[in-house]
Amino acid sequence: MFLRIVLVVIGTVLVGVGILGIFLPLLPTTPFLLLAAACYAKSSNRFYNWLLGSRWLGTYIRNWREGRGIPLKTKVFVISLLILTMGYSIVFVVPNLAGKIVLVLIAIAVIFHVISISPKKEFEGVKKYE
Repeated sequence: MFLRIVLVVIGTVLVGVGILGIFLPLLPTTPFLLLAAACYAKSSNRFYNWLLGSRWLGTYIRNWREGRGIPLKTKVFVISLLILTMGYSIVFVVPNLAGKIVLVLIAIAVIFHVISISPKKEFEGVKKYE
């Protein structure tokens, strides 16, 4: 019983971090949601089914399981958010040139990584998990 509670708490924290990853460009979303699903699978069918059935979060897990890529709309959103946040940091936050160069290189690497992931058609035929 104690282990189940611990796994539910850990899974819930991982879901929270995964949600943050949707909005923070350098924080990955999918790995945290996959770990949360694993915790929930071992501890609570209710939480596991909620996560997989979630309109927004369940999509990440289903796409990963089925080997699908990232939809074009999501790629555009991620790259736009990355450019905005990194641009703000480069202009207003980081004072020295070396730091600005590092941020530009990180942004370029992340953009190329996102572009390299195979595209997928928008979420057609998404199955409900019950």
